[in-house]
Amino acid sequence: MNEPAANEFTVAVVAATGHTGRFVIADLLRRGITPIAIARNAASLEAADFDERVIRRHATVEDTGSLDRALEGARAVINAAGPYFATAEAVASAALRARIHYTDFSAEQEAVANLFEKFNKPAREAGLLFLPALAFFGGLSDLMVTALMEGWDAADSVETYIGFDRWHPTKGSRNTIDGNYVGDLVFTGGCLTKASSPPAQKPWVFADPVGDQVVLELPLCETILITRHVKTAEHHNYLTQVAIQDVTNPSTPFPKAVDELGRSAQNFVVDVVVSRGNERRRAFTRGRDAYAVSAVLTGEVIDRLLRRQFIKVGVRAPGEVFPAAELLKTLGPEYATFKVLTTS
Repeated sequence: MNEPAANEFTVAVVAATGHTGRFVIADLLRRGITPIAIARNAASLEAADFDERVIRRHATVEDTGSLDRALEGARAVINAAGPYFATAEAVASAALRARIHYTDFSAEQEAVANLFEKFNKPAREAGLLFLPALAFFGGLSDLMVTALMEGWDAADSVETYIGFDRWHPTKGSRNTIDGNYVGDLVFTGGCLTKASSPPAQKPWVFADPVGDQVVLELPLCETILITRHVKTAEHHNYLTQVAIQDVTNPSTPFPKAVDELGRSAQNFVVDVVVSRGNERRRAFTRGRDAYAVSAVLTGEVIDRLLRRQFIKVGVRAPGEVFPAAELLKTLGPEYATFKVLTTS
């Protein structure tokens, strides 16, 4: 069967048949972008109920040749195959060989730091933009912090609070948590250091509908992204206890669609707080289904990449490249709403 023709608005999606990958495919189509759906399981790829505009290709990250062939004709690749310790370097290397832009959804500190260390120079020399953790975990908080830092050249502390009322994880998320791949580094005293054990915990009041919660310090990729370009002495990341209990409970079900967009019933509120001396700024982003929002955020950035609406290259945090507040506003009101609460 002949596949649809690739064009200048063609983007490859690795792990396209997975939960997040399907959100990505739908969002790209909504934007008029031709997706190349890549999956390691040929049967699931063939059985996927994709639109006729979707190009389907079978490849594995272990088979360099198959991956290179699958990326032919793409202008960018979105890596949705977690855990990323096993896939990010392979897919990023393929992107470099193909001379195309790269993004992923990694929440893992080591995988994100590895891309910064190994790919920044070659991507910069090739004129490419690599954006690890362009997702709900990582990129969203980075953009929020960047927006709040406007007019400040430094902060004394940055805190990010991820509030879920529940977390029914995908298989990839569960494998990442179960394998302890997320990381254990906090940023304190101006440098990365091991987080305390047991993790610090405290009460936190999120906006509705998440509300009053107990949060635990859980180092994720936010620490790596934010401290790459935001000058701060401290960064700490927290997650609601109920979410940690859900994701570590083997009986917690996979996410189930409850609306026409395929989103689950999960509500989230992400709070960020930046402080400098006696000044304190706070903002939140509120929405439904972290996986769906990841796809929309990435789709907006990919659209800008294809239209060459960027000036920096190399491996970057999204806040380094794009106007943060403007980009956040593109998520709403259907998917997420960004609001500044305090500018004192």
